[in-house]
Amino acid sequence: MQVHLDFSAVGETKWYEYAVRFMFGGLITAIAGVIAKTFGPVVGGLFLAFPAIFPASATLIEKHERRKARREGQKNAELAGRKAVAVDAAGAALGSVALFAFAFVVWQLEPLHSTWLVIPVATLGWISVSLLLWWVGDRLHTPGGNERSQNTETNQARPD
Repeated sequence: MQVHLDFSAVGETKWYEYAVRFMFGGLITAIAGVIAKTFGPVVGGLFLAFPAIFPASATLIEKHERRKARREGQKNAELAGRKAVAVDAAGAALGSVALFAFAFVVWQLEPLHSTWLVIPVATLGWISVSLLLWWVGDRLHTPGGNERSQNTETNQARPD
């Protein structure tokens, strides 16, 4: 799978869609703040770990992919939207595993070393875990690698 940037989505996104993302993220953060104030920073931190932007982004991704599939004349635009959101959710899950690696390195090293050393090392750990997970996922989904990667009428896992 080739990793690439597609800036065309920026032009497709309306101003109010950005506003929804911003408002939803702010609302989740404010709720986490109230929980932290009421129950303490440990409990509040758990709620702050909620990916605040993901639910709003998922709905917008689904809507844009559905619209794009209809423009291209695809039979099942709903399925195209759901698949796009599933890929985004999988990426968010992998990113959270890498973020856990960052947090673990900080937790282990911060009491022993300077912050100026710990943060770059933790960042390197985050990048390494991210790349490793992407590489493993890419190898699991290569054509012929397993049946989930085969592009058939009923199973289009990815469009290599």
